[in-house]
Amino acid sequence: MAESELPHVLNLEHQELHEEIWKATKVPGKTGQAARAVVRVLLPHVLKEEEYGIPPLSLLPRLARGEVTPDMAWVIPRAEKLKAELPRMLQDHALIVAALQDLLRAATKEGHSGFARFAQKLILHAEMEEEVLYPASILVGEYLKWKLGSSEMKPGAPMHKAQEEQ
Repeated sequence: MAESELPHVLNLEHQELHEEIWKATKVPGKTGQAARAVVRVLLPHVLKEEEYGIPPLSLLPRLARGEVTPDMAWVIPRAEKLKAELPRMLQDHALIVAALQDLLRAATKEGHSGFARFAQKLILHAEMEEEVLYPASILVGEYLKWKLGSSEMKPGAPMHKAQEEQ
């Protein structure tokens, strides 16, 4: 997988969320205003996620199969950056969730139930990132630091025992 690539499923989810929030920005009234406020805090945050927060997760399938190779080292600085920036990322989430709660209230009041559900979905997405994705990305980096730093590997050499025996 290319180092700039996000896990396919997360990339699709981000695209879907992006499309939905842009639809909400075009709605008149308080709902559209609230959606535009969400975009102002959400988009810079998503760029950070796509730069360093989520890419380490692209290696999870290989790591789960026991593969560890030097070509995975590109993840380590990204995971380190996420670890260093985690307090800021969580602050971003607080701002995003507050904006989403405003969107939820406005959409509910104005009868835009689809956008109200979307706001709830995005709040849950933020919680999932905090509880699962960010910690997993950091752990991928820590694991690779440990595995790649503790052995003398030749480029392309697998670390998985079953692969070494083949």
